[in-house]
Amino acid sequence: MRAFTAALDLRRYVGRWSLRSASHAGRFFFMVLDLVRGILEWRVWLPRTLDQTIAVGYGSMFIVLLVAGFAGAVTSLQAGYQFTGQLPLYVAGGIISESMILELGPVLTGLILAGRIGARYAAELGSMRVTEQIDALESLGRSPVTHLLLPRILAGIVAIPVLVMLANAFGIVVGYITARSSLGLTYADFEFGARYFFRPLDLWYSLIKSFAFAGAVTIIPCYIGFNTQQGAEGVGRATTQAVVAASVTVLMLDTILTKIILGTAK
Repeated sequence: MRAFTAALDLRRYVGRWSLRSASHAGRFFFMVLDLVRGILEWRVWLPRTLDQTIAVGYGSMFIVLLVAGFAGAVTSLQAGYQFTGQLPLYVAGGIISESMILELGPVLTGLILAGRIGARYAAELGSMRVTEQIDALESLGRSPVTHLLLPRILAGIVAIPVLVMLANAFGIVVGYITARSSLGLTYADFEFGARYFFRPLDLWYSLIKSFAFAGAVTIIPCYIGFNTQQGAEGVGRATTQAVVAASVTVLMLDTILTKIILGTAK
């Protein structure tokens, strides 16, 4: 009897999970279709996109550069700890620059913005949903996708790659300053190491990852916030889900893109 009850509970769980997954997939697909259709209404989303871009880019610059600076400094100190006396000092220049461009700059920026931008988008749209502001917009014959979602998503796709490139550059500069003071690394050695290990594909790889992360950090929180339910409690739950889902997606995309781009570039 217990085995039968356990099997029945398992079937219910699998069925409930399957129906919920299919429902989310369908709603997400139709939201993407509405986003594509809304691009034609550029007079509506263009001014709002400019405002959102300033808020995302300028508002997030300090925390992004702060994290990138610490990442560059820590990478420099760890490189000195691992390789001092075993390899030439110019290798530290290659390690610092390549670590920031290939991994630390894009991934740390994506994770930081998943918390800052993702939580903000989910909370804003969730509050609008539970207070029926989105319903009021629909009753007036206006598309909430064009007015609310598209400007936020486009702003992230424009601003986040720029933030990633700034994070790469700032992390490398701070890493060099730290290596010069702690390891005695000269600028000539640092530049030689950075140039020796650098490939043009590295910058393209970092840029491609930044656009992919921008999509994850904006589209997923917008979808979760737009479909918030159950009042204020639902807004808090949606905000948490948005941050977790966006962060996990960033890490998954990092692995997938690394395998696709760098795995085939040997």
